[in-house]
Amino acid sequence: MPTANRSPQHSQGPGSSGPASPDPGPTVFVLFGGTGDLAKRMVLPAFYRLFTEGLLPRQWLLVGNGRGDIAHEDFRTHIHDVLTQSGPKPEGAAWESFAQRVRFAGGGFNSDNPGSLLDVLKEARAALGGAPQLVHYLAVPPVAFAELTRGLGQHGLAKGARVVYEKPFGTSPEGFRELDQVVHSVLDEQQVYRIDHFLGKEACQDLHLLRFANGLFAAMWSREHVQSVQVDVPEKLGITDRAGFYDATGAVLDMLVTHLFQVAAEVAMEPPASLGALDLQGARERVINCFRPLDPAEVVLGQFNGYRDVPGIAAGSTRDTFVAARLWIDNDRWRGVPFYLRTGKRMAASEQQVSLILREPDGPLAGQLPPDSNVLSFSMAGSGAIDLSLITKKPGPGLVLDTARTSIPLSELEGADPLPPYVRLIHDVLLGDRSLFTRPDGLAAVWEAATPLLANPPKVMSYAQGSWGPAEARELIAPGRWLLGQ
Repeated sequence: MPTANRSPQHSQGPGSSGPASPDPGPTVFVLFGGTGDLAKRMVLPAFYRLFTEGLLPRQWLLVGNGRGDIAHEDFRTHIHDVLTQSGPKPEGAAWESFAQRVRFAGGGFNSDNPGSLLDVLKEARAALGGAPQLVHYLAVPPVAFAELTRGLGQHGLAKGARVVYEKPFGTSPEGFRELDQVVHSVLDEQQVYRIDHFLGKEACQDLHLLRFANGLFAAMWSREHVQSVQVDVPEKLGITDRAGFYDATGAVLDMLVTHLFQVAAEVAMEPPASLGALDLQGARERVINCFRPLDPAEVVLGQFNGYRDVPGIAAGSTRDTFVAARLWIDNDRWRGVPFYLRTGKRMAASEQQVSLILREPDGPLAGQLPPDSNVLSFSMAGSGAIDLSLITKKPGPGLVLDTARTSIPLSELEGADPLPPYVRLIHDVLLGDRSLFTRPDGLAAVWEAATPLLANPPKVMSYAQGSWGPAEARELIAPGRWLLGQ
């Protein structure tokens, strides 16, 4: 089967069955915040999954870092407990082999004091031999990014290394510029991997392939044929386990200016010359530069009832847990087509869906078709699915119109081996593939588009838990409707 111009998968290790590809070489993966919440929920399970799939280098070590001074064996026990709770399950010889390659460097890390990290890395280099690739993963709050970056430069850990930054990369336009300046004072841009796990979803890559490899869809991917676009990510989950972070961030910073803007860019980009990193990143950033700054009058903010009762939330907090926005893209392809973006906590369902609502065609049935009857949708959840609804004649003696729907669950394709987003993106970092990572020029444009909203946000409206958000969100999209939940 032909493959696009992306770095090939390699496979050698427990559970491997596919063809091998070039080994990335000896690698030391340094996990800052190794005992923290993000590492527990996302990074450690993803790293162990890479091991069980045979997608790690042949020679590797994992070094956790944190303020606590815990023994290597205690960190291994911590990882075992994390995996026992969330999976993949740590069992038998595979777990024993993994655990032998795990270390911990305590005492924290900053530009003044490296803790024990330099000593542990010296031992790691000796164990692997030569000069192994360093991959630093900053699974820490954004406020710690700048000082950790300075520390990498101060202690000689930046040269040739790859550094992964979690989102948000900055918490304001000014904060973004300051952090970007610090990062580029220590690292070259090609060393920087700003992770957005939505870009690692199978469905985001499905968007590329469906559009660029199929003339049927490529021909309709413009304002002449598309009436509107919806990027809809409601969540049933609350914020109990991350109340402090969320009350300082909210839905706009946590979701809108990161995930939803990036997904909108995946939909709207011009065809790149290839799906290689430079071409794909360039196409993504160029379309983000066409995002019109958000008009606060075209944004609805909400907060679910009971938010202030969550432990750790300020009694009078006005933090947004819901946002719906109308985004305009000022270029020839999309001018005049509204992109509706919506997300929120404690909503009626958890979904991740991108939908292109097609215009009603001219002809003998004009004005007779039900609204939203021609829709192309992508589920971004799990392994992804492509859904199509279109008008057909209902079988029978009369001319009765009906809507037919079909779905293609991509996990059922022969030989499919879907990887969760964090697994895929960490794998790309190990291979040095930056195709699915954001560039600073695109992020600068994102912050520029968000600035009017951040400077003058609308009033935060209340909504019931288990609902589809404030009623004002339905008014925002009228006379159309949200395809989910309405």
